[in-house]
Formats: sequence, structure tokens, C-alpha cells
Amino acid sequence: MKARKSKKRAPSFRKLLKTSKVKLDNKLKNKQYKQQSTAKKYRKEQRKLRQAVKDVVSKKPVSLEDRKQIHKAQRAEEEEEDLPLDMMDEDDLQLLKDLGQMPSFLTRDLSSSEPVHVKKRKQESIIDKYEKVPRRLQTEPEKEVIHLLPIKDKCGIIPQTREKPVVDTNEEEEKEEMDVEEVVTEDPMPKLTTEECLIERRRKLQEKKIHIAALASAILSDPESNIKKLKELRAMLMEQDPNVAVIIRKLVMISLMELFKDITPSYKIRPLTETEKASKVRKETQKLREFEEGLVSQYKFYLENLEQTIKDWKQRKLKKSNVVSLKAYKGLAEVAVKSLCELLVALPHFNFHNNIIVLIVPLMNDKSKLISEMCCEAVQKLFKQDKLGHASLGVIKVISGFVKSQNYVVRPELLKSFLYLRIKEVEVKKDTEDINAPRKFMSYKEKRKSLSRMQRKWKKAEEKLERELREAEATESTERKMKLHTETLNIVFVTYFRILKKAQRSPLLPSVLEGLAKFAHLINVEFFDDLLVVLHTLIESGELSYRECLHCVHTAFHILSGQGDVLNIDPMKFYTHLYKTLFKLHAGATNEDVEIILQCLDVMLTKRRKQVSQQRALAFIKRLCTLALHVLPHSSIGILATNRILMHTFPKTDLLLDNESQGSGIFLPELDEPEYCNAQNTALWELHVLRRHYHPVVQRFASHLISGAPSEGSEALKPELSRRSATELFEIYNMKTMTFNPPVMSANPSKKDKVFHGDSYINEELNQLIRTHCNETTIQQPLDFTRYFKTSDNRCKGETAGRT
Repeated sequence: MKARKSKKRAPSFRKLLKTSKVKLDNKLKNKQYKQQSTAKKYRKEQRKLRQAVKDVVSKKPVSLEDRKQIHKAQRAEEEEEDLPLDMMDEDDLQLLKDLGQMPSFLTRDLSSSEPVHVKKRKQESIIDKYEKVPRRLQTEPEKEVIHLLPIKDKCGIIPQTREKPVVDTNEEEEKEEMDVEEVVTEDPMPKLTTEECLIERRRKLQEKKIHIAALASAILSDPESNIKKLKELRAMLMEQDPNVAVIIRKLVMISLMELFKDITPSYKIRPLTETEKASKVRKETQKLREFEEGLVSQYKFYLENLEQTIKDWKQRKLKKSNVVSLKAYKGLAEVAVKSLCELLVALPHFNFHNNIIVLIVPLMNDKSKLISEMCCEAVQKLFKQDKLGHASLGVIKVISGFVKSQNYVVRPELLKSFLYLRIKEVEVKKDTEDINAPRKFMSYKEKRKSLSRMQRKWKKAEEKLERELREAEATESTERKMKLHTETLNIVFVTYFRILKKAQRSPLLPSVLEGLAKFAHLINVEFFDDLLVVLHTLIESGELSYRECLHCVHTAFHILSGQGDVLNIDPMKFYTHLYKTLFKLHAGATNEDVEIILQCLDVMLTKRRKQVSQQRALAFIKRLCTLALHVLPHSSIGILATNRILMHTFPKTDLLLDNESQGSGIFLPELDEPEYCNAQNTALWELHVLRRHYHPVVQRFASHLISGAPSEGSEALKPELSRRSATELFEIYNMKTMTFNPPVMSANPSKKDKVFHGDSYINEELNQLIRTHCNETTIQQPLDFTRYFKTSDNRCKGETAGRT
């Protein structure tokens, strides 16, 4: 038998390589550490050379001590950056030390890691030489793969991949170093002059403006297709060029605000559900969805940018980039607030309207008067144009909560904005079920019982038509509107009553009383007694100002003139208070107290004519005529117009035009009770003095009242005076709003020229003043002649007293 050959073979060369894998790994690691250390040292040397070149260029000598400190710091950094040498052999360490001591170390190229003057070792085996060769396949990092879309073939799905390009960091560093060297060697840029800087700034501004206009026009032309350009325009809000950053940001804010006002739909956009996103739709529907989604997202980001701008200004917070100074932040904040106010008024139906309200309401109480006025005006406009009441309810809720959180220490303008609410009627509890109850359609069973087959057919068609008509109207039902108004007014009254209860000394009290006077006819009758008691207590406390007391009286009579007519209440104490305080009115200032007094007299005497006695009417007419002697002309006109209305309302008061006394007693002008002052035993002698007043309209009213206030004849008033109320005449002839249209006067004015022309008193001094400020024939702007008229008043009053 032949001996079998053994299957064992001699170890192959590959197996020998596998046995020395650990050794080869260590060798490779050491070699890599060598290369990294030499490359790092080379970069440090190049950095030193570049620094030396910079020092030579700048020609700034460095002292020897500073240079020593720099060297010490560099050595410390080198020691910190040294690699751990635990994995290196002793031969390699010795080689590095020898290279460091050689003088040619700084000048030669260190890109190659081969040592200089290395003697070849004798008796090197083939395996040793092979081990020294680096294995690139094992050390190369794994390449990243990008997965592409697969290809579907007859055989199946074929995956597609592509290698991601790897950028060598060493090459990038070398490029950066070369760029730095080129920059250092080149001559520095010449500085621009002031004129050149201004020209460059104008050029940049013009380019940016054209870019903004191009983007805006493209969006307006086709919003659905160019909605992505809205993002590009919004990105310009972060303009980084310090020369034009402020102006460009303002322009972009205004442009975006106008764009959103134009392209925003008239409905609220809701987010899509998961089922709607997964369902297949037509291309037009998908395009509309993408437009709506992009519009809402960009609108949200825009509002966030505006909010952040206002917060940065409030916190005096400067950004890291220092592009915009702290002074410029105020201008940016004003433009941001203006944009928010415009969006609040223009888009009450769109998304994020409640967020805008939360931003605007605290700014109504801002220290800056300009910002506060802008926000208050925006809220007032919103109240005026809101017919349904949904947006007004949101604003009222936020204002009420803000006033409460600030412990009622806010600007009165916040509560004055309540006066612009469009609320004329509210829901009464008793008649809740009867207010425009919606028509209910008959059920199928009811139709089957009461109607025939043909009638059911007609009924079905009629109901279908009625439903379509309701949908076509697209308006809120009256019931919904009444509920919103009722809820709004409840919040308003809660705010008012809280201030009356907790903050009676607050400056908000006049606004509260004015608001109660306006909405008094909507207050529940159950609160009338308590309110009247509170108002009388406030007046008697003596802590209120004169105007606040007038507001209390006005509010009380507004309450009694509405639903309070049902109650049997005699507000004699309020009549007495007004009669007593009429002479406390400031006689030499153009204040608003006269307007409130005229409104009180209208509510107390004219509208309650059936509850007012003749003695009370006579006393008020006499006291008002006496008051007309002391106040300014526009106030006298309003008071005399009120007396004319009272004389028409109470015809028997014409006995005051006679000198004969009626009944017993003597007139007691110092008595504070109008019922017991015996006003029937006096006469209106003040009207004869007012006939010689220097103001022509006062003269005309006095002559008209002396003749008994006739409606026809020579003493009757002209329609422009007789058809206006006392409050309107007071506002028209108020000196603050008076405009002058003086006629052309001769060079040498005669006595006839020194008379009244129109509504102005013209004399030589006034004519000269007008000639110096404006044209001879017309006046371009209203002038304030308050100081002049005060002196004229005193002069004319002195002349009148001398004649008397």
C-alpha cells in the first residue's frame, strides 16, 4: 500500500503576515504619529515666518523682553500640543532629538518623514523590508456613501449609491495659508473719503431698493407661484451691512406689511390633518395648499421678527454683530409697532390675530407717547369697524386682564378706548329665547303626519332653497352678534366696577365715569341704586377734582335717562351740586369743563323736562347768564345757546325778561338750593351787558334772547347758529381750533375797519400780525391767537365797564 500524502502544508506568506498583525499595527501607528508631529512643527515654523513678515511690514519694533515672553508662550503652547509618545520606539525618540539639534532642521523640507543620513542596516531580511512598507488598504478611512433613488428593472429593484467626495483638510489649510501670505504681501486698501462713502452708501441703498421692489412686484403679480420669494424678502430683515442696515430693515418691514395686507385671503387658514395630507388631490388643490402653508409660516416668522425687534429695544439689548446701534433700535421699534397696528386693523380675521393683540395692548401703556398713541388709535379703529364684535371681545379681554395685573396704574387712554365700542343693544335675560330664534325645519315624521306627498315635495325644495340662501349671505346671525356684545359689555362693566370699588383715587376715574355715562342705558336696573349711592359718595368725599365731579353728575343722569325712567328716584342732590359748583368754573382758560357742563345741562333739564320744576329751570337760566359774563367768548356762546333751548323748553321762563317781580320773596343768588332761591323775582340784566360784548356772535345771541328767542323775524338767528346744538357751537368757536380768514384791509384803516369780520376780531395789531406770518388774503395754517385774545378780552371788558 502506498503511503498517503499528508494534507498539511507549510505556512503560507499570508499566514506569516497574519501572525505579525499586532506588530505591524504598532509600527503603522508610530509612523502616523511621526508624520503628524513633523507636519505640525512645519506649520508652526511657517506661522512664525508669516508673523515675522507681518512685523517687518508693519515696522513696529518689538522689545527684547516682549520677544522673550512671546518665545516662552510659544514654547508652553508647543509643550501642551505635543503628542503622547508612549507608543513610539526608543529609536524614533532618539532620531527626533537628533533632528532637533541639527542646524539644518529649520531650513529643510519636513514634508517627507524619512530621516537624513540614515545608515542602511545590514542583514535585513525580506520580511523586515516588507513589514516597513505601510499598508494603505488597512489605514484608509471608510468612504461615505450617498444613497440615490433605486432603479426598477425586469429583474427587480437595483439600488443606486455614490461615494461622497472627501476634502483633504491639509490641502485646505495650505490654501488658506497661501491666501494669507498673498494678503500680507499686497498693499493695504486705500481709505475712502467722506464724500466717496456717501456715494457708495447711496449706490447700495438704490440697489437694495430695486431688489425689494422687484421681489414685491413678483409676489403681487402671482402670489401662488412666487411665495418662495417672500422668504427671500423676509431674509433682508437681517441686513448686516452697517451703512444701510437700519433703512433697509425699515423698508422691508413696511413692504412685508403691505404685501400681507394684499395677498392674505379673507378667511382663516387651518392646518391640514394627517388624513388630508395623505390623500391624493389635484394639482390646483396641492398648489393652493402649498401657498397657504407657505403664507402662514412666513407670516408667523415675520410677526416673530417684529416682536423680537420690540423686545430688543425694550431691554436695550445689543446684538453680537453690532450692526444696529442702540439709538437706531428706537426707530426700528416704532416701525415695527406701526406695522403691527396696521395688521391689527387690516387682518382681524386672519391667523395669529390674538398674538398681535397680546403684543399691542401692553404697548398702549408704554412710556413713549408716540408708541402709546399709535397703539390706542389702532385699537380705536378696530372697535369702530368691527361690526360683529369678535375682534373687539378679544381686545377687551386682554385690556381688562392687563389693567388688573398692573393694579389699575395705567394710562387713562386704555379705558377711553372703550368709548369707541359699537354696542347699541345687548341680550336681556328675560327675552333670551325670543331674540331672533332661528327657524327650525320640520322633521320627516312631522311632514309625514301633517303634509301630503306633493306638499312634502314642495316643502323639501323650499327648505333646500332657504339653506342655500343662508349660506350665500355668509353673515353672522343676530343671536351670535348679541351674545358677543353682551359678553363684551359684561367685561367692560366688571373693569369699571372694580376701579370704582378699589381705585377711587386713580386717574382712571374720569374715564370710568365717562364710559358709564355712555353705556348707562345698557346697565342692568338692579345696579342703579348702588351706582347712584357710590357716585354721590364720591362727590361728597371732596377728594375728586372739579372735572371728575362733573363726570359723576353726568353719569348719574345718563343712568336715570335710560332704563332708570322706570324708577321713582328724585336726584335733587345732583341738581344742587351742579348749581352750587357752576361758579367754580375757571373763567380765564379754554378748558373742556364747559363742554361737560353743557352735556350735563342737556341731560338734566332738556331731556328730563317733565321731572323739572319751573323754579329749578328759572334758577339755572339766571345762574348761566351770570356765568356767561365771566368766561371766554366760545364758552359764552355755548351757555347762551343752552339758555335759548331752555327758554324754548320752558316757555314760562320769559318772565325773567320783565322787571316786575312775581310773588313774594327776594332773589337770593348766594343760596345753593335752586328750588328756594326765588329766581322768579329777578331779571336777566346780564343780557344787556352782553349786547355790548366785543364778540359778534355773543352780541347776536344776547339780542336774540332779549327779544324772547323768536324763531322768525329780524331778531331770529341764522340757520348756521339756530340748527346747531350748544356743544357744537362751543367746539366751533373754540380758540384752539379757530381758523381765521381775514379780508384785505386798506393801508390806512378807518374806524369802520376795526370791526368783526366773520368769526374773527380784526384791528390794526391783528392785521399786522397776520401780514407778518402769512399772505394778506389767505392764511395757509391756523394761528394760535390765544394770548392776543386774552389781552383783547381784558381791554374790551375794561372799555365796557367804563361805558357802563
